[in-house]
Amino acid sequence: MKIQKLIILLNMLLVSTIALSQSPVGKWKTIDDETGEEKSVVEIYEKNGKIYGKIDQIIDPEEEDPICDECPTDDDRYKKKVIGMEIIRDLEKDGKEWDEGTVLDPEKGKIYDCKIWLEDENTLKLRGYVAFFYRTQTWYRVK
Repeated sequence: MKIQKLIILLNMLLVSTIALSQSPVGKWKTIDDETGEEKSVVEIYEKNGKIYGKIDQIIDPEEEDPICDECPTDDDRYKKKVIGMEIIRDLEKDGKEWDEGTVLDPEKGKIYDCKIWLEDENTLKLRGYVAFFYRTQTWYRVK
């Protein structure tokens, strides 16, 4: 009887570990798709059943604590500090992707439709798009 309980417990732990590894929740190092340089660390989290992401750290030491001067003036992030700013909003799970949300590029002040998906447990793809035009970045999980 004890062995059966132990086997059930081990299976539950294995299933929960697999489920967590397939989630985008966590911290991700962002890579600029134009320059290939590390830009920031974004923390992705779940809130009310949707996925959000905020800037946790800026890697460039020359950009100590920038302000989003380029954000649209009618956006709640206009003139706010970039560190701590929510740049990913309202992503909903759709199969193996999370979509129907938006991503903000605080350097350019542009807001794009967005979707994300995991290539593997340590590689995330983020695609920002307008109509048929899109750009895709690869982010790496911070351990």
